[in-house]
This record gives sequence, structure tokens and C-alpha cells, in this order.
Amino acid sequence: MNTEAQVGLPARRAAVRLLGSVLRDLRPFDDVFHDDAENGLLKSFAARDRALVHLIVATALRRKGQIEDALSRFMQKPLPARSGNASEVLLTGAAQLMFLQTPPHAAIDLALRTADLDRRARGYKKVINAVLRRVSENMAEIMESQDAEKLNTPDWLWHRWTEAYGEDQARAIARAHAHEPSLDLTVRRDAPAWAERLDGHLMPTGTIRLTAKGRIERIEGYDEGAWWVQDAAAALPARLLGNVEGKPVLDLCAAPGGKTAQLAAAGADVTAIDHSEKRLERLAANLTRLDLKARTETGDALAYQPASPPDAILLDAPCSATGTIRRHADIPYVKTAEMIAEQAAVQRRMLERAIDMLAPGGLLVFCTCSLEPEEGEQHASAVPAEGAGVERVPVTPAEIGGLAEAITPKGDVRTLPFHYETGDPATSGLDGFFITRLKKI
Repeated sequence: MNTEAQVGLPARRAAVRLLGSVLRDLRPFDDVFHDDAENGLLKSFAARDRALVHLIVATALRRKGQIEDALSRFMQKPLPARSGNASEVLLTGAAQLMFLQTPPHAAIDLALRTADLDRRARGYKKVINAVLRRVSENMAEIMESQDAEKLNTPDWLWHRWTEAYGEDQARAIARAHAHEPSLDLTVRRDAPAWAERLDGHLMPTGTIRLTAKGRIERIEGYDEGAWWVQDAAAALPARLLGNVEGKPVLDLCAAPGGKTAQLAAAGADVTAIDHSEKRLERLAANLTRLDLKARTETGDALAYQPASPPDAILLDAPCSATGTIRRHADIPYVKTAEMIAEQAAVQRRMLERAIDMLAPGGLLVFCTCSLEPEEGEQHASAVPAEGAGVERVPVTPAEIGGLAEAITPKGDVRTLPFHYETGDPATSGLDGFFITRLKKI
């Protein structure tokens, strides 16, 4: 066995195993990776090797449609169920060949050695070898002929997005999903100074965008609690409650806590509610690092009863999270259209419950990190129309850093993954969010 194979085999084997957990067991990749890093084989990996595993799996998911199209050109029929992890070996091997610039001899050799470790995949080594070699030899021609945007978007999402946004915007969404996103930070104070210290890109919304990555804990300012990780779009909803200094604010579905931190940093008297005690513990730990204070209570947003009606409520409702596919490339393969309908029904009940809790004249900001109209626009139109005792308070571009393209004709906010174009994919893009602001009459 050559030295390169000896070094790289454990990482490839781990990538195949984790990819199988996502695609076969429909487990979110972040959960799979985190659990393995805490209690599995990844725990013994060096940071560099963990990063390689993550990159291979994320690339295989992000470019899955193109990879499967390339593989299918040289396979007479799909692999049978009895082939073990052979399909994941092919996916990860081709991902390295097509998108990670791994030398062909290394990618193919490591794929074969990985297959050899699975008794069921072992019998398909000749197929794996032949197909990957053909992909390698014809790679440029294959990729030139592919409709990448459509291939990398599963049909169920492609049809939804073309219906909601038109084909041109659906393609722009898919193009944005092909690029690994930047690391966005929200700072407690003096964003321009921190952008300079971190050599970051200061966005007009106040977010600092970094392109160089690595361990979060090693970035300057982490230990002193100067910032927290939060996508630029996710940082918008809390701002739309206006001046919250000294006001009681209820943050429903609060974990992981970026919005709670924003509200606390703005001087609000925040109560953060979430149904997950474990997630609230992480939220509280992050607040401690940031030296910020908020009450945390484990509870169901549908059943929670505040001691007195709050002046402001932020409801970031659980959703399909299709707006975060840039960061979570597994979502198209672990979510379904049926799940969206189920989530939308829960969101509607949560929104109506939040309106009931709100003090007269108070503000409610409702948001979801979804691209699906059922989880955003349809709620914002239906609830006021159904006599819920609220009226929409339109958002202005100045309130969201001048992002006029994100303001809808009705005054809501709809960010799309291709919004905020800088000319460089490394600093472009936003998570997809829908945000509406309502006032209780």
C-alpha cells in the first residue's frame, strides 16, 4: 500500500460511512458528523483529517446530481441493494475526481481500498474501478455537457422553486447552492474595527464576512466574546423589532441563540424559550461566553404562557430550512414536500399563539429560514386577512442595510441565496429567509 493510501484511507472510509448515514438513514449531516466527532471514529482524527472528511461528504451532497449523472453514463444499470456501500464509494470517489482535484490514481486507489473493507461492496470493485476511470478520462467533456443547476436540485424542489420564483431565479438559487458559504459573524460592538482586525468583509448590514476558515475557537475575539457566528440574513429579524432597550422581549424557538444574543446585546430584557433543554444549555453557554444575560425556559411555544404580555416577540419558527441549503447540503435529501406541509401547519398555530401573547400595540417579527411560500408569504398574507387583530408593518431597505432587492411589494423581507452579489462567490450570497413584521391592533 502506498503512503498516500495509508494516510488517506481512514478519511475516505469515514466519508463513505457518514454519507451512507445521511442518504440511507436520512439523518442530517451536521448531526451525523457531530455525533461521530464526539463518540465515534472521528474523535481520534486530527483536525485536518476531520476537515477532509467533512469536505468530501459535503461536496458529494452539494454536487450529487452532477456526480450521479457522470456515473450513470458508464453504468448499464444501477447497483443492486446487495452491493453494500459501493454507491457511496462511487459518489465520494467521483466527488474527489470532479470537484476536489484529487489525483486520479489516489482517488481511484483509495476508493477500491475502501470498497475492499466492505464484504458486500468488495464484489463490485471491478465496476467501481472501471466507472471511476471512465469518469476521470472523460471528466471535462462530461461537465461541459451538464445542466449543473437542474441536476443538483432534486425534481421536487426544482418544480417548487420554478413555480414560486420562475426558472431564471430557480437557476440562480441553484448556482448559489453550488458554492461553499462564507463564515458570517455578528459582533457586539464596533463592527468596522473588528472587520479590520479579522481581515473580513464588512457588509452594509453590519455583519462581518470571513472567507478564511478553520477552528472557530481560534479566531481572534472568540475567547473574549466579541462575536458569534450568524448568517447575515439570520441577523436581520431581531433588528426589525427596533429599539428594544429595557423592553421585555420574548424569543420563541430561540436556540441556537444568535437572535437571543442580538436582543440581549441591544439591552432587551429577553426571555428565550425552546422545547429542547439540550439546545438551551448550548444557548446559555454561548451567552456566558459573550457575557450577555437572558432568561432561558424550556417550553413549547404553543403552550407557553408569559407572566405578562410582552411588548415584542421574535418567532423564528421551525421549518424545512431550505433557505440554508448553502450551509446544509443534505437538506434536499432528508426533507420532503410532505414535511413542508406539516411544518407549515405548525407554524400557523405558533404564529396565532404568539399574536395572542403579544401586548396591544406590540410588535411581532415572524421568520423562517425557508424558500417555500407555504412557510412564509402565505402566512403573512393569511393571518392579517383572517382577522387576527394584527396589521403588517412594512420593512424599509434602510432597516436591513439597504438590501432593497430583498423587500417584497408588500413590505416583507424575502432573502434568496443569490442576493448580495459581490462578484466573488466567496463573499456573495445569503441564506434564504422570509421575515414579516406585525403590530397588534
